[in-house]
Amino acid sequence: MPSNQLNSLIQEEISRLAEHHNVGSEILLEFAQFVIENHKKKDKAAKKPAKKIKPLSMAELKKAVYSYFEVKNTTELKKSGSFKMAIDGMEPMNLGLKDSWEVLYRKFIGVLPGEEQEKGYGCINGIDIFKYFSPWQVFDLDPKSASKEDIKKAYHALSKTYHPDAPGTGDAKVFDRINTMYQSIGAEA
Repeated sequence: MPSNQLNSLIQEEISRLAEHHNVGSEILLEFAQFVIENHKKKDKAAKKPAKKIKPLSMAELKKAVYSYFEVKNTTELKKSGSFKMAIDGMEPMNLGLKDSWEVLYRKFIGVLPGEEQEKGYGCINGIDIFKYFSPWQVFDLDPKSASKEDIKKAYHALSKTYHPDAPGTGDAKVFDRINTMYQSIGAEA
C-alpha cells in the first residue's frame, strides 16, 4: 500500500513520531501499512479459550470420600470412628448437599478438578486459602527439604504483603489465615 493511501492524520502522526523518537519515518510507514493490511486477520498464536473442566458429580465425590475412609456408603461413613474423629471441630455438614461432599473432598482427598492454579481474592500460589488448608503450597515450600529459616522467610514475605497495615495489599482475613498456616508448619517442622 503506497503512503499516499494513508490519510493525512496517519501521515502527520508518523512524521511526529519519527521526529520525536529519532526514527526513520519509512519504518513507521511500513508498520502502519502492515497494521492496516493485517488488523482483521485472526491471530494463529492467540490462545484458545481454556478447556472448561467438568466438576465432579456428587456420586464421584462420595466415591472418593468413601474410598478414603474405607467405607461403602454414607451410613457406614457416619458410623465410622475415623470419620467422626476427622471431622471433629468442623462445622456441621448436611451430607445431602454436594457442597458438604466438596468440603470433605478438599479436606481429605485433594484439590477439586478446576480449582488448580486459582486466581483472585484469597488465592496464594494457586491455592484458595479459604477452601484449602495447604500451608506448604501456600508458602511455596517442599515439606521434605524446607528448613526453619526457609519457612520463616516465606512467612515474612507473605506477612509483608498481607499484613493489615500494608498499603494496597493488606488484608486481615488473609493475614490471619497465613498466621494459622505458619503455626501449623512450625508445629510440624
